Amino acid sequence: MLKYILRRILLMIPVLLAITVISFLVIQLPPGDFVDAYARDQRAAGVTVTAETEAAWRQRYGVDEPIIVQYFTWLGGVLQGDFGLSLYLRQPVSGIIAERLPLTALMSILSFLLVNIIAIPLGVISATRQYSLTDYVVSVLGFLGMGIPEFIFAIVVLWGVYSLTGNVTAGVVAPQFVGEPMSLAKLANMISNLWLPALIAAVTGTAGAIRIMRANLLDELEKPYVMVARAKGLSRRRVIYKYPLRVALNPFVVGLAAVLPGLVTGELMVSITLGIPTLAPVFLSALETQDMQLAASIVLIMSTMTVLGILVSDILLAWVDPRIRRSV
Repeated sequence: MLKYILRRILLMIPVLLAITVISFLVIQLPPGDFVDAYARDQRAAGVTVTAETEAAWRQRYGVDEPIIVQYFTWLGGVLQGDFGLSLYLRQPVSGIIAERLPLTALMSILSFLLVNIIAIPLGVISATRQYSLTDYVVSVLGFLGMGIPEFIFAIVVLWGVYSLTGNVTAGVVAPQFVGEPMSLAKLANMISNLWLPALIAAVTGTAGAIRIMRANLLDELEKPYVMVARAKGLSRRRVIYKYPLRVALNPFVVGLAAVLPGLVTGELMVSITLGIPTLAPVFLSALETQDMQLAASIVLIMSTMTVLGILVSDILLAWVDPRIRRSV
């Protein structure tokens, strides 16, 4: 097992390098560059921008260099722990990420926990009561959750909150915690304000997870070992929870691979719709303005988290399922 883990870690290096190259190229694909987007914004604001000014900006920000030079300049800084400067926000990229990452991670963790807390019991209930009224109700709710876009659901929730309270403006933390260092009281206050956005973000994932749990458990319940266990006199509850449920949980373990990159981006649509200051709106703005250093750095961190998430999920899957452990 240790050799398997070391081999996977070594393979991560070329994978991440390839991802950085591809992402850097993809971000450059739209016509123009950061200076074009910045000059367009300045002209829209009524500022006169001449061709000479644009040329000076390109030289100042280094966007007039060939893309290969820009890439290696950025990569050299990353290897030294310097993610560069956000051209649009005029701030160090590391500072932007450090400022927004705790809130982003908290929202993603809450959303992930809600998905599993809701989906696993409902999936088990739906599978063990196949073709009953409960199964039909859970299935209909699941299909509705999968069919409603997150931003539509977020808008409906905003309307509901406004109808009940007459106010839709709500901070992430209470005024007395603004500017204060992180503490248990501040964390508890953030969770109390974020549970509703996290629930909105979890709706689509919960709906899909319910269907996966139901299908996997139904498949396991038809296996011969379940029939043998029932024939030996084991109770139905013990048979379900001791063996088939453990196997049916494998997709949820694999789903852990998506948790780590989610800690970086959070829930994009929900964060933008509800105005939550996570990394997602910053990442979208970086792509729109072609802010190379910021966008590429966030993509690199997301990619690293994705690869690490896949490694962690594979290790946990081998630990949970002996059949996989023997093949590693």
